[in-house]
Amino acid sequence: MSVRVGNIEIGHGQPLFVIAGPCVIESWDVIYATACELKKLSEQLGFSLVFKASFDKANRTSYDSFRGPGLEFGLEMLAEIKRKLGVPVLSDVHETEQCAKAGDVLDIVQIPAFLCRQTDLVVAAARTMKAVNIKKGQFVAPLDILHSVKKVTAEGNTNVFVTERGTTFGYNNLVVDMRSFPIIQDEGVPLIFDATHSVQLPSAAGGVSGGQRQYIPTLTRAAIAAGCQGLFMEVHPNPDEAKSDAATQIPLGLTKDFLAQCVALYNQVSQLKEIRMPEKGHCVAV
Repeated sequence: MSVRVGNIEIGHGQPLFVIAGPCVIESWDVIYATACELKKLSEQLGFSLVFKASFDKANRTSYDSFRGPGLEFGLEMLAEIKRKLGVPVLSDVHETEQCAKAGDVLDIVQIPAFLCRQTDLVVAAARTMKAVNIKKGQFVAPLDILHSVKKVTAEGNTNVFVTERGTTFGYNNLVVDMRSFPIIQDEGVPLIFDATHSVQLPSAAGGVSGGQRQYIPTLTRAAIAAGCQGLFMEVHPNPDEAKSDAATQIPLGLTKDFLAQCVALYNQVSQLKEIRMPEKGHCVAV
């Protein structure tokens, strides 16, 4: 399955695909400064960039948590980022009524992990005919997320891909099962690795989600070696002051070194010939 976002193609043989930006739209200054730096890095390092930021974080742990500017104002700011910098933009939708307006602005409509099985929402996103990113729910097996993919393609929209962000492991913890990469990719669906949510400790910090930012490089290197076709990552000028996902966003000042390493590793892995081991019962005696 070939997935295109404007003039960007996602898949093997293509440059590293990177979705990056702050977790939520906090202010124009924050998202614009972040987007400018990310665009500069994409040109310097040679990766394909999509800028992301949420106009509404509808699934925050606490009632009192910051959610963002909302649909109308949030889309206006993302449209301005797109106009000024010429980069594609992504945000997530939570209700079917948001999809048409979001599709007028966004290049990629994202289905949040908690809502990845919501048929009406997935279908409404598909009908925008924009690319659809389905975040694999923490409670969903790799093969099962393909049912959500089929809900998109059944509407005639083949620009759909899946982002792996870890699977629930007991309470307040996630584990990434990298067997999900080939399972999903073998069905012709590009697989993106979520470098920052994968180290999240959901709802583990007194009404907000904690996280272990120190493990982002380790998991990301492993995911690239395992064959992911892109990265999703949340980046903030000062994560300690971020209004959402403060524990897991990557400091903007460290992004250049981090992405330079990611691009170098991705380019090396892309040159390797894939080795397929036979399944049990298909081995041939030597």
